[in-house]
Amino acid sequence: MPSTSGPTRDLPFSASGRSAVEPFIAMEVLASAVEREAAGHRVVRMEVGQPGASAPTPVLEAAHAALRGKLGYTEALGIRPLREAIAAHYGRTYGIELSPDRIAVTAGSSGAFSLAFLAAFDAGARVAVPTPGYPAYRNLLGALGLQVAEIETTAATRWTLTPDMIRAAHAREPLAGVLVASPANPTGTMYSPESLKALVETCDELGLWFISDEIYHGLVFSGQQSTALAFSPRAIVINSFSKYYCMTGWRIGWMVMPEVLVKPIDRLAQNLYLSNNEISQRAAVAAFDQRSTVELDAVKASYAANRAHLLARLPEIGFDELLPVDGAFYVYASVRRFSNDSVEFARRMLMEAGVAATPGPDFDSARGSGYIRFSFAGSEADIVEAVERIGGWLK
Repeated sequence: MPSTSGPTRDLPFSASGRSAVEPFIAMEVLASAVEREAAGHRVVRMEVGQPGASAPTPVLEAAHAALRGKLGYTEALGIRPLREAIAAHYGRTYGIELSPDRIAVTAGSSGAFSLAFLAAFDAGARVAVPTPGYPAYRNLLGALGLQVAEIETTAATRWTLTPDMIRAAHAREPLAGVLVASPANPTGTMYSPESLKALVETCDELGLWFISDEIYHGLVFSGQQSTALAFSPRAIVINSFSKYYCMTGWRIGWMVMPEVLVKPIDRLAQNLYLSNNEISQRAAVAAFDQRSTVELDAVKASYAANRAHLLARLPEIGFDELLPVDGAFYVYASVRRFSNDSVEFARRMLMEAGVAATPGPDFDSARGSGYIRFSFAGSEADIVEAVERIGGWLK
């Protein structure tokens, strides 16, 4: 047999260029927070968008029942009962009749984005995303060989894209698609039904795919949520059980596909993933149970209390510029009164105040050094403690 010992040679092995994506800073802050906790320090965790509550009781019961049966591969697009339950959800929530055949069950919203980008765009295509925005959009697009057209939003448009912005970006260099989130991460800002309709219709007129990230639907505190499906059958809508349904670790989400993408996405899913795990799929059906809704609405009420506390107290301790917090569970706040380097500000806040939050460059490479994102998905006691810790630290 060939020996594996002895002197090594310099071999021309290296990682691919497509793997050279930017790190997800929120996960790096998470790792630092875990390290501090392991060393015996108290850390209030506000760095990741992860509900502090467990999955609803009916979901846990359904998972236990699934474990007692035979588990295996499922249909690539997901088990029929779950796809039917998701379709029924659109009827109850939005008044939209939807065929289960247009629904793909995915490994969280992340799996849905991978499938959508591969099915809708050829390599080199340009996709517009707003900034500030979720970093995994641009990182995943880049890894798949797509070009990212970042469009800066400002207070002038309430931190949202407008049809004029899309037209201008498309005129500079042709786009293939537009991706927006409502409510958005990190800002929590939401598009009104009228503004969302205008975006969708603009993309249809220009022949652009419109991808709507609706993962924070259900977590709306101001304004009215609407789905892009209400305005075009060509919209690609992505959602997940991670946020409102408190199922981050179950890695289960879904996508509503236009008819023309159903077969392509089915083929991609077959080859990339075979299928999503069956336990999470069977458990997720129970997330739509009325008993689950009662539990989840109680969790949402706790978020509302956390939001109210932060909106009242953060300005009092010096965070005098907060972006609109219509929904989701984030406050995106300026730190420019204290620092021009939010990465260093976040590091010191963790080490000296024991509060973990995510610095703005994760969401906006050009302007993020002046901002930080606080997640208020934890307990009310934690949020109160965090503000007291930060306030004492800043004195």
